[in-house]
Amino acid sequence: MLKLSFTPLSTTFPSKIIPPRLLKSITTNTLSQAPQTVRQNDTTTSTNTPQHKLPPKSAYIHLPFCRKRCHYCDFPIIALGSSSAPEEDPRILNYIQTLCREIKATSLNSNPNPSLETVFFGGGTPSLVPPKLVSLVLETLSSKFGVSLEAEMSMEMDPGTFDRGKLKELMELRVNRVSLGVQAFQDGLLKACGRAHGVKEIYEAIDIVKACGVENWSLDLISSLPHQTPEMWEESLKLTIQAHPTHVSVYDLQVEKDTKFGVLYTPGEFPLPSEDLSAEFYRMASRMLTDAGYNHYEISSYCRSGYMCKHNYTYWKNEPFYGFGLGSASYVNGIRFSRPRKLKEFMHYVELLEDGGVNCEDDSTDAKDLAMDVIMLSLRTARGLDLKSFAKAFGCELVLSLCKVYQPYVESGHIVFLDDKLKTITVDEYSSLLSDDRKMSEVPAFLRLSDPDGFLLSNELISHAFGVVGS
Repeated sequence: MLKLSFTPLSTTFPSKIIPPRLLKSITTNTLSQAPQTVRQNDTTTSTNTPQHKLPPKSAYIHLPFCRKRCHYCDFPIIALGSSSAPEEDPRILNYIQTLCREIKATSLNSNPNPSLETVFFGGGTPSLVPPKLVSLVLETLSSKFGVSLEAEMSMEMDPGTFDRGKLKELMELRVNRVSLGVQAFQDGLLKACGRAHGVKEIYEAIDIVKACGVENWSLDLISSLPHQTPEMWEESLKLTIQAHPTHVSVYDLQVEKDTKFGVLYTPGEFPLPSEDLSAEFYRMASRMLTDAGYNHYEISSYCRSGYMCKHNYTYWKNEPFYGFGLGSASYVNGIRFSRPRKLKEFMHYVELLEDGGVNCEDDSTDAKDLAMDVIMLSLRTARGLDLKSFAKAFGCELVLSLCKVYQPYVESGHIVFLDDKLKTITVDEYSSLLSDDRKMSEVPAFLRLSDPDGFLLSNELISHAFGVVGS
């Protein structure tokens, strides 16, 4: 059994969903050159405008400030220390001012430009940033792009970093979705991870969120932590369900080499859980959360009906989005590019952007990369890969090859084909379609990974698709 390793495509782990891990970073010696085009999507809309040419309606804002670095985190942050008062810290003000300059200097490629429909403040710990500086960012976004009155406005918040007054101020700024970074409900595990909060702060934060009337809120957990037992994981899931969040994100720990965990531990070896135990953690989460009424709509994401994270789903649908701030990434005009991860280089990048020294135009298209991107992102979701749209963009022959290469996994139950009414195609029906290319092209409408076993084999299953695309 392969360990689930498609982590959120993000600047920060475990609760961030912006995707620089797929990207080429812009560095100071390449800022004047066009970043390499690594992905594009030729899927067209009813107006025949390629999807990757549509203007973004989503923006990710990276606020990198933390009290300290967690032991699993290898993403760009600025550690403030426990003695710092965020309201008075000049590092936060200077960063926010630079961030706003970046937003203002961003070129618009459509006229008129649509208002933003989702804004996501990630980090870092965005709840450390004073509301008046969050207001400055939102005013800049509104002035530059416009922000819809119905926009989903998310902010990641850690226990112990906000009180009722701060949350009320943020809600007055139209922050209407909270992502609470809990990670575990055991003090020992939290301490071992280097988290700056304990279980007491978790319950206080949950109480504050509920008392302030935040209807749409998510709770984040990490599985496969050092010394984590099935009993601990079951307890965390039970307590999460008892808290009644409208959304739950469950991430499998990835041990990165440039982290404290990377120095101390080897994946699969004690005190980390084995691959089999990690798989059981995943199955347990899928079973318990589904039984509690949550929809498993993406590999790591569960929600009550109507509470899917609209911003995150922008990524899974491969739609364009803006990214602003240290280490963040954008997907605009079919080009994915990331900002520098170090503060000094990021500030230099903004200066060059203001001076017109950053060229993000590139007309090159790699159809294979494009197809791989669509497959990988689509197969993260419960909906799966839309075979009809994929065939229009990349050809029926490629779809037929995908249908045939997955035959062993349809029979094993890891891959599921659906018709245009979302009815599951049985193994026997699928076997009969294999002998008739015309019917195979017409009948299957979606291809998805089964839950949970297909999701657990996502690396292997997606690599088979990549092999077909690359051949």
